[in-house]
Amino acid sequence: MSANLKKHLATLSKRGPHRVLVGDLSYAGIDGKVYTPAEGKGLPAVAFGHDWRKKVKDYHATLRHLASWGIVVAAPDTETGIIPNHRNLAADMESALQITAGVKLGNGNITVAPGKLGMIGHGMGGGAAVLAAVDNEKVKAIASIYPASTSPSATTAARRVEIPGLIIGSEDDDIFRAGNPAKLAYNWKGDAVYREIDGGTQSGFSEDRWYKLLVGTDAFQGGATEIARGLVTGFLLSTLGKEDKYDDFAEVDATAKKVSSPTGEDLADKAGVSKDD
Repeated sequence: MSANLKKHLATLSKRGPHRVLVGDLSYAGIDGKVYTPAEGKGLPAVAFGHDWRKKVKDYHATLRHLASWGIVVAAPDTETGIIPNHRNLAADMESALQITAGVKLGNGNITVAPGKLGMIGHGMGGGAAVLAAVDNEKVKAIASIYPASTSPSATTAARRVEIPGLIIGSEDDDIFRAGNPAKLAYNWKGDAVYREIDGGTQSGFSEDRWYKLLVGTDAFQGGATEIARGLVTGFLLSTLGKEDKYDDFAEVDATAKKVSSPTGEDLADKAGVSKDD
């Protein structure tokens, strides 16, 4: 019987109980922001990678959301130009994660557990999160939200990734999609869970509403984005935070309203590969 996320997803899709602080990464030599709960010891932490031509401010609500549930988030504001270097973004994400694990945050009453580090990202940043985790023993989990293609290929790199992964794709056609999330999940060497959200697309996840209106991409998808936030939060609280009550979020066949989890031949079909590949 497949796990049902209904019990916790609605709660985790909303803001958590922690007051959130926002600071700068620039003091450590990287442009970007760090989001933390106001206090906490031995917290999980992730580095967040943005999509192509996006900036940290385009994910402010999402990053605050994660911090409100007790997860420290370091988000580099680099490689924001037309021709980004995906290796460099991955390297900046790794550096940002090391910063969170190596210093006391806030007024010294916020610390990160070195064994609870992960990588997450959206679009281009979702691919960079995979690149940053390859052969990186410090990274214990990855969440890739509508991942886009990268150079070098995150889809190829996934064959070397043994840690738990959450990959979020879309049930809907997305003419602006720049990657194949299902194939990334299919190639994953370790335990990967693949979720598709009804009504969610890569171009609708970021919060830059005026830019979307100007260039004619999908409008900000509030409902689908809330679901994605809840899925990522539950997955990270399970895999990094070791909170057993959220372990269903790391189950491969878990489902919920507007969420499906293709596996096996269904996943291979969506990935566009044969079962022998």
